[in-house]
Amino acid sequence: MSRIVLCLLALSLALPLAAQDSMPPAPFAYRQLDDPAQEAAAQDLMETLRCLKCQSQSIADSDAPMAGDMRHQVRIRIAAGEDPEAVRAWLVQRYGDYVSYRPEVSAVTWPLFAIPALLVLVAAVVLAGRLRRRAS
Repeated sequence: MSRIVLCLLALSLALPLAAQDSMPPAPFAYRQLDDPAQEAAAQDLMETLRCLKCQSQSIADSDAPMAGDMRHQVRIRIAAGEDPEAVRAWLVQRYGDYVSYRPEVSAVTWPLFAIPALLVLVAAVVLAGRLRRRAS
């Protein structure tokens, strides 16, 4: 009896996910803007935004429904005259810093930039010390 209840519960939780993928794509998900300059600005921006579902592709390259929705939002906002950096800021505010391939240095992200530099500095100091010992 408990297996049947668990199966029904799992099925009821999976139905909204199936419904989400069956939605038609947003109008500008696969259609380009009429103005070539606006489309170029939108394309440049889409190349620098990460698909949150795929995580290894930009929204320009991804076929995930969420990436299509994000492309649609980028194109609509660019067509409305918004600056690409304002669109990026809106997406970062909505989805977090992870959505951008070009993260901003902030109070939260500075260790991501500082730690690799510190590691290179430590490696250089260790290497210089070993080379001095060999030379003497």
